[in-house]
Amino acid sequence: MSRRSGRITLQTRDSNTLEPTKAPLKRRKPEPSKNKLQPAAKKQSYEIQTCWSEDGASPCVLMETPHKELEPADPSSFKQYSFKNLFIKSSPIPRLSWASSDDVWIKMLNKELKYVHDKSYLQRHPKLQPKMRAILLDWLLEVCEVYSLHRQTAYLAQDFFDRFMLTQENVNKDYLQLIGISALFIAAKIEEIYPPKITDFAYVTDGACDIWDIQRTELHILKALNWSLCPETAISWLKLYAQVHAQTDQENFLVPQFSQETYIQITQLLDLCMLDINSLDYNYSVLAAAAFCHFSSFDVVQEVSGLTWDAVSPCVRWMSPFMDVLRSQAAPQLKSFPKVKADARHNIQTHVSYLDLLSKSQDHQLDSLDCQLSPVAFGTILTPPSSAEKPANH
Repeated sequence: MSRRSGRITLQTRDSNTLEPTKAPLKRRKPEPSKNKLQPAAKKQSYEIQTCWSEDGASPCVLMETPHKELEPADPSSFKQYSFKNLFIKSSPIPRLSWASSDDVWIKMLNKELKYVHDKSYLQRHPKLQPKMRAILLDWLLEVCEVYSLHRQTAYLAQDFFDRFMLTQENVNKDYLQLIGISALFIAAKIEEIYPPKITDFAYVTDGACDIWDIQRTELHILKALNWSLCPETAISWLKLYAQVHAQTDQENFLVPQFSQETYIQITQLLDLCMLDINSLDYNYSVLAAAAFCHFSSFDVVQEVSGLTWDAVSPCVRWMSPFMDVLRSQAAPQLKSFPKVKADARHNIQTHVSYLDLLSKSQDHQLDSLDCQLSPVAFGTILTPPSSAEKPANH
C-alpha cells in the first residue's frame, strides 16, 4: 500500500470515531445578597401571670405563651375593669412537704373569685323574707348537731343554698326546707366519711319531704351550680388563720395546734353572723378575718391573712353588735359526741338559740345606727348662751 493510501485510510477511521462527550459544567447557585431584606420575625406573645414571691417583689411575671396571631385592636371593644388588691403579702402558709404553699394559697384566692354569693337574690324571690333564710339555716345547724356533722358540712350547705337561690326565680317559701335539706345532703356526701342516709334526712323533715323529693332536688341543685361544689367557706378560712397563728411545728401543719376553746368562740360568732343575710356582702375570707380580729388584734389578722385594714374594717364594724350580744352570754363549752375523739370535738357543728341572739344583735344594730344618725352623738347641737352671758352691745 502506498503511503498516500495509508493516510486516506487513517483519516477515514478518525472521522468515524466518536468524540467523547464533555460533562456539563455545574453552575453555582447565586448566594443571597446580604443586603436583601429578611422577612420579619414573628412577634412573640407574652401574658402576665400573678405569683407570690418570698421577697415581696412584684407579684407579676411575664410568661411566654404559644404564638397567637395578632390582630388590630379596636379600642371601642375594650372592657373596663376596676381591680382592688386586697392581699398585700405573699402566702402566710409555711413551706409544706406535700405541696407548694404558694400554689395552695393562690388556689384558695382564686376560689374567692369563682364562687360568687350575693344577698340580692331575694329580689328574685318576692315571696321570701330574710328571716325565712335565718330560720332555715338555724334548723340546718340543729340537724348537723343531731347527726354529729362537721362545721364544714354546715357551711357548705349554706353556700350551696345561697348560690342556688341566686340562679332561681320566684321560689315559694314552702320549698325552702326541701332545698335546704337537699343542700345539706349534698354537703354531707362531700365532707363526711360516713354521711347519714337519705332516709335520715327525710326523717328530720317530719314528713314534709320524702326521699324522691330530695333526690330530684339534689339533681336540680347540682345542675344549677354546674357541679361547682368546692368553695372555700368562712370556716375553712378561719381554720387556716388559726393554724397559721398558732403553728409551732411546720412539719405537721395539718395537725391542729390552736386552742379549741378559743376556736369554738370564734365559730359561734361566725354561726350567728351567717344567719344574717347581710353577711353575704363580704367574702368568706373577710368574714373569717373580721371574726378572728374580735378575738385578737389587727396586726395578728394582717399577719395570718394578708388583708389590709381597709378591706377588713367594714366587716369588723358590722360584726360588732353580734360580738356585743355574745359577750353577754356564757362562753360556749366543748361538747362530747359519740364516736368523736376529744381532739376533734371542735370540728363538730353545735347549735344554740341563734334566732334569739340574732334578734338581739339586729336590735343592737338599729340602736347603734340611730345613735350614729343622732346629732347628739356627735355633740353638734349648739346651745345659745343665757341672757346673762350675752355680750353687751357697744
